[in-house]
Amino acid sequence: MADTSPVLEVEGLGIAINGLPTVDGLSLSVGRGETVALVGESGCGKSISALAVMGLLPGVASRTDGHIRLEDQDLTALDEPAMAKLRGDAMAMIFQEPTSSLNPLMRVGHQITESLEIHRGLSGRRARQAALDMLNQVGIPNPETRYDQFPFELSGGMCQRIMIATALICEPRLLIADEPTTALDVTIQAQILELMKRLREETGTALLLITHDMGVVADMADRVVVMYAGRAVETADVDDLFDRQGHPYTRLLMGSIPTLDGARKTRLAAIPGTVPDIANWPAGCRFAPRCPLASDICRTTQPPLKPFAGPGHRSACHHADAVESLT
Repeated sequence: MADTSPVLEVEGLGIAINGLPTVDGLSLSVGRGETVALVGESGCGKSISALAVMGLLPGVASRTDGHIRLEDQDLTALDEPAMAKLRGDAMAMIFQEPTSSLNPLMRVGHQITESLEIHRGLSGRRARQAALDMLNQVGIPNPETRYDQFPFELSGGMCQRIMIATALICEPRLLIADEPTTALDVTIQAQILELMKRLREETGTALLLITHDMGVVADMADRVVVMYAGRAVETADVDDLFDRQGHPYTRLLMGSIPTLDGARKTRLAAIPGTVPDIANWPAGCRFAPRCPLASDICRTTQPPLKPFAGPGHRSACHHADAVESLT
C-alpha cells in the first residue's frame, strides 16, 4: 500500500498583521504524493499562511497560535538557522511574484545551482548540468544562454519558470506553489503542471497548491480547502466539492466560472460585496454580509467547520443543506 502519511500538518494556525487577526484557526494536511489546493479570493489569507509554513512571515506579521509540522519536525519550535537548512531542500516554495523574488544581482543559473551547492554538495560542471536539465524540463529555450543571464534580461513568464526550476531542483518533500502558472501562456502552463504532477508521482512530493483557477484545481488537486476572510469555510475531496458544495461562498465561487456552453453575451456571475476589512471582522459568519442565505444566527454566531456530505467533506455554514438552492 502506498505511503500517504502526512508530510505537512497545520493545526489551528493563527496569524496577525500589525496586531490584527488575519488567519484564524486554519488546519490542513498534505500527504505524500498528494495535492491539496488552497483556494479563495485575494486577501483571504492563502499566501500569508504559506509564508508561515516556510518561516518567511514579514516583519509586520506574526504567528499567534497553532502548530506546523513537516513530517516528524515541529517547525514552530525551530530557530531561523534550522529553518534555513530545510528551505530549498526538504521544502520549497514557488512564489507568486518571480520578478521580486529572484536576486537581480545574480545570474539565474547561479540562483538555481545555489540550492544544489548548499544542500547536495554539488558544484561545478555537475551542478551546471543539473540546472540545465531542469531548465529544459520547465520549457526554457536555449538554456545554455539563459543560464548566464540576469533576471532583468528575461520576461516575466521566463522568470516564473526560473523560479519553478529553483524550487524543484532538490526534489523537495513539500512543494508550496503560489499561483505557479501566473504570466505563463497555456502551453507552458500545461507543461509546468505536468512537471509538478510527475515530480509528485515519482518522488512522493506533497504539493500545496494556491490558485484562483478552478480548472487547475480540477486537474491537479486531490483535496480542496476553501478559505474566506482568514478562515477555512469548506474542505472536501475535489470530486465531492465539484459535485456538491456545502458553503454559499464555494457555491457562488463555482458559479462565477465561465463555461464554453453558456449563452453568448451573458454577463459573468459575480459575488456581490467585498471581503470585510481585517480591522472589522463581522461577529458571526464572515461571509454573512454577502450571503443570500444569511439569517440572524449567521450574523451573531460563528459556524463551526463540521461534517457535511461525504467522508472528509466539512462545511462552516449554519444553512449548509440549503446551499444547493443557490443558482
